[in-house]
Amino acid sequence: MDSQWRAKTLYPFLGILLLLSLLYLNFNSSDDSYFSFPIFLWQPKIGFVSTNSTQFVIIDDGAGGGESAFYVNGWNSYWLMMESVWSPSRPKVSEMFKRGAQMGLTVCRTWAFSDGRGANALQVSPGLFNERVFRGLDYVIVEARRNHIRLILSLVNNLVAFGGKNQYVNWAKQAGVNVSLSDDSFFSNPAIKDYYKAYIKAVVKRKNSLSGVMYLEEPAIFAWELMNEPRCASSSSAPVLQAWIAEMAAYIKSLDKRHLVTVGLEGFYGPNTTNKSEVNPGIWAASLGTDFILNSATDNIDFASVHAYPDSWIPHADLEAKTNYLSNWVDSHIIDGDFVLRKPVLFTEVGSRWDEDEKGVHKRDVLLKIVYDKVYESAKKRQAGAGALIWQLLVEDVDEYSDQFSFIPQGSPSTYNLIKEQSCRLQKNFCRKQQSK
Repeated sequence: MDSQWRAKTLYPFLGILLLLSLLYLNFNSSDDSYFSFPIFLWQPKIGFVSTNSTQFVIIDDGAGGGESAFYVNGWNSYWLMMESVWSPSRPKVSEMFKRGAQMGLTVCRTWAFSDGRGANALQVSPGLFNERVFRGLDYVIVEARRNHIRLILSLVNNLVAFGGKNQYVNWAKQAGVNVSLSDDSFFSNPAIKDYYKAYIKAVVKRKNSLSGVMYLEEPAIFAWELMNEPRCASSSSAPVLQAWIAEMAAYIKSLDKRHLVTVGLEGFYGPNTTNKSEVNPGIWAASLGTDFILNSATDNIDFASVHAYPDSWIPHADLEAKTNYLSNWVDSHIIDGDFVLRKPVLFTEVGSRWDEDEKGVHKRDVLLKIVYDKVYESAKKRQAGAGALIWQLLVEDVDEYSDQFSFIPQGSPSTYNLIKEQSCRLQKNFCRKQQSK
């Protein structure tokens, strides 16, 4: 009888206890050990995001199939991978995702690159990777999915921060490759393009060390971004940049047909785009080699990206002028998405300083509300203004990643409430949950 009781009662209980212990160890490991197989038990099922003309849609992979419209309220936290490299700092990443979900945010844009030297460099040299840092990116993806957040993963920087295209050019020079003095050779030199393709392949085809899911099969990845804010040193490099966009977008699609691809543009119009020069923040914006229409219309680019920084782009303008400029900037790109590109337009960086006027009005809230209202009106009409991501959100003790536009949302109640209100307008389910609390 005792043996039968143990077999029927005690052993199943011990099995459950063992499983729970493995789950605990998997999620709370204080060293660099990973127990990947239990992860699937608490990873929520979410659908891949696709496009249907000018809208994002979530694909239902269940028996019923179908799709549902998806309008984005999101944020940027570029620092997530860096803070996930070492276990003691990972709770900051988890907390950021938790707070994002509490505000109803659904998409986070972050860096999936760190090129060059240093303890947190992901790519130490062409094709050579720091596995510990890669596991940090694994953690970011698992935590995002656990919180029902999707990620836009940017693959290289235009700027020198975290290596960027300059690091690729320097690697080529060190290898004896004959390259020009300009960083524009990143877009044209065959050896450098091969470096970048090898990097894309290593990331896209990686198997997550925590979940066991290959990145190309991970629905928590919203999109791949070719570059953060591509620009050319010379406007004469514009055709080279355009060819690079086409080549790299096609290459990613050859590896991964399920995920979306975007360029990472700021949204400036080129000199040959008719009747659009006045929309740019200045003459300088047309001299950077980018063209919102031409670049975004490229085959294999699924949606257009736009940034918005009135404080940086027209720094001497007053609030009224910045408001008028931003309103026109957003309208112009949404109209282009609807009638020219026939693709969704996502405002992937919207940043402003926290200035307060003599009446106590916060400039950040005024400018952010313009973008939010435009997106909401577009969503109501099922048009191309597909969402906005604020730049950028922090949690406590990550001051090293701060800039003039960064903030902790809980420390800015008016902006925090504005973000939640936008989530409520775009997501009825989130709104109902908030009202029931």
